[in-house]
Amino acid sequence: MRVIYEEELQQYRRRQEAYDELQELASCHIAAEDYPRAERCYRRAAVLWPDRPEPFVGLGVTAMQTGRIDEALRAFQTARLMDSRCAEAWAGTAMIYQERRKYPQAFEMYLRCLEIDDANLMALLGLFQTSCQMGTFFKIIHYLERYLESHPDDQAVLFCLASLYARDGQPIQAKQALLTVLAQEPGKPEALDLLREVEEQLRSDCPKEVA
Repeated sequence: MRVIYEEELQQYRRRQEAYDELQELASCHIAAEDYPRAERCYRRAAVLWPDRPEPFVGLGVTAMQTGRIDEALRAFQTARLMDSRCAEAWAGTAMIYQERRKYPQAFEMYLRCLEIDDANLMALLGLFQTSCQMGTFFKIIHYLERYLESHPDDQAVLFCLASLYARDGQPIQAKQALLTVLAQEPGKPEALDLLREVEEQLRSDCPKEVA
């Protein structure tokens, strides 16, 4: 067994600290929409630790934000090769496919992301959008329901679920979800509009009384 000497341990710690600082600084630049500086930080982090996926995910994000889509796709693919369980890399790739209107590929990528991290909100919302574009709702309903089990107060996701229930011919479930949304946001116009549509659907589904 190889003995790790104190000097080597100190070098490892310094490299880890420098890597963490670069990742944090890059996140700050992303928040400030200073993508060139963020990209420089990610590139330096990738040099420090070339076998970690996080800097390449960051490079994918900065490339997307500056319109270099092919470069972003390569960065996300590199991150996935380094770590096949990097949820952010799958989600980033899915976003590119969705932007290119390759909805089946985007759908599968978002699903892969959610298999790794079922609470990934970006993947959930992306899957919702591609589901609406493709007209396939079963899988996304399942994942939204699972997400809401641990995040019951997320009104945006609950409204998405209500929309899918309505599209999937489940008006009772849709109404229950919408009433929950409106209990928290009574004046939400899109929820009120959808509730009117759902109630109309429920009325039309009711058997008429025999005279």
